[in-house]
Amino acid sequence: MSPPIHAELGPRSETVLEVAHFSGGFRSSGEVLPVLKDVSFSAAKSAITALVGETGSGKTLLALCTLGLSPRSFVTTSGSITFDGMDLASLDEKAFRSVRGRRIAIVFQDARTALNPVFTIGRQIADACRLHQDVNKKGALEATAQILERLRMPEATRRMKQYPHELSGGMAQRAQLALALICQPTLLILDEPTTGLDVTIQADIMELIVDLNRTDGMSTLLITHDLAVVAESCHDMVVLQAGEVREVGSCNEVLTDPKSPYTQGLIADSRLEGIRR
Repeated sequence: MSPPIHAELGPRSETVLEVAHFSGGFRSSGEVLPVLKDVSFSAAKSAITALVGETGSGKTLLALCTLGLSPRSFVTTSGSITFDGMDLASLDEKAFRSVRGRRIAIVFQDARTALNPVFTIGRQIADACRLHQDVNKKGALEATAQILERLRMPEATRRMKQYPHELSGGMAQRAQLALALICQPTLLILDEPTTGLDVTIQADIMELIVDLNRTDGMSTLLITHDLAVVAESCHDMVVLQAGEVREVGSCNEVLTDPKSPYTQGLIADSRLEGIRR
């Protein structure tokens, strides 16, 4: 296995996201069925923190709670999610609009579904830029071309005139990344960003994310079940099972000496036993 990229990243600093004893569930017949149970962890600034676990473990739901996008039937029962000193769980929709997209952005798993099929990618990214920043149309289009070029989009100017269905999977993912990054968010949430992509494209996408963290000081919460990606790219990891935290620590600590039987099983299933001491 190649040396982990995270070993080359800069030193970690203070916390950007703090989840403290966060619990909640879905309301049904007057009762709240618990889904997230006393979840606690932190994500450091300028670091990549992995949130791992099997499908249904609560990873995506926790991300949606962070962005104020949880389903209407979801009820927070206790705890807090704090971003830069702000308790996100207490914000109303109006307050969230000043945070979502501008300071915290998300990239969903299926890029083509996340992108609007009736608008060109250039217009979508430029519109997001104008919504959150004080720039005119020309400035927004110039910024769009620049971010696409930085994300290594082939023929960026031409691609701006194309629609999502005209892009390959890798290019669509770059377009969605550009949409998230155009406003230079402090925290980027990635929900299974490499699922369904060619292995080479997966590596390229993660290399871009690592570079952004290193050069821009951006923080990233990476939701994934791919422990190989975690081993190569992340500083820290949080292991979720059925809405509960099973393990928290640096990637090296957790992957080489897992304490939880659940984590041990994930590593065995991922064929990463070779990295353990």
